[in-house]
Amino acid sequence: MSILSAAQDVMVEEVILPPVRDLGDGFKVRRALPSAQRRMVGPFIFLDHFGPIVFRAGAAPNIRPHPHIGLSTLSYLLEGEIIHRDSAGSVATIRPGDANWMTAGSGIVHSERSPANVQAQGGSIFGQQIWVALPTALEEMPPGFSHHAEGTLPGLEADGVALTVIAGEAFGQRSPVPVFSDLMYADVVLEPGARLQLPAEHIERAVFVVSGEIDVAGQTGTFGEAQLVVFKPGAEIVLRTRGGAHLMLVGGEPLAEPRHVYWNFVSSSQERIEQAKDDWRHGRFPEIAGETEFIPLPPDPPTTAPAA
Repeated sequence: MSILSAAQDVMVEEVILPPVRDLGDGFKVRRALPSAQRRMVGPFIFLDHFGPIVFRAGAAPNIRPHPHIGLSTLSYLLEGEIIHRDSAGSVATIRPGDANWMTAGSGIVHSERSPANVQAQGGSIFGQQIWVALPTALEEMPPGFSHHAEGTLPGLEADGVALTVIAGEAFGQRSPVPVFSDLMYADVVLEPGARLQLPAEHIERAVFVVSGEIDVAGQTGTFGEAQLVVFKPGAEIVLRTRGGAHLMLVGGEPLAEPRHVYWNFVSSSQERIEQAKDDWRHGRFPEIAGETEFIPLPPDPPTTAPAA
């Protein structure tokens, strides 16, 4: 839901408090994008924040194979471990501070499972998964995957601010993650009393408050945990915190064409979405070596008949 009042519109365009969604087996996420108030920020069309979740033995996340088209996914953990497997033959374990970047393009299938030792012993998980819609000309590009360990992602520390540029370019740093459009995605920790001026080169910008509380210079009010704060294009944004805060910063240039979203499919064409649905129903997506399970296509949402 949006919680921005008309009197609080100097620097901030919208504030969204994402609902909690259960993805099954008790794995709950806060889905900040898309929302009823806003579908995208720059090319970011999906933002799930999860945890910290503590799970007992046998209850660790175990997401069966499922398909994607027309986007890139980025998984970033603050706690825990997940093993990624996909139909392009990639296998990688993501750990805290790492980034997994998967480009679906014309179509890919992947699973996200906890390691056997975590399944046996229990543990915790904490992090985000985002989706970046591909530019129209690249929506049908070949699928691919790259893993980027914590030490390969650039960062800065100064004046009570510690940040890592996970993807794209920001604060004079460029991530090695192979993005296909203008964007930034950064992990930012502010110590008590710290200030941070956001980069102005990206048209659309937003910050997800992981923990703590921030305010914006020139803006009434404060913003706290689990809020997605979307800033006005062109505004000079200086974030401040009294007690410290942990933030995830996203931004970039919006795409020229609107995007359709159904389940795990993103496309500029509704017809392409329908084709992907039919392909998954009839087993025409590529398979993951060694995987036999899959998540079925969900039913279409019910339609309401027009009034007589």
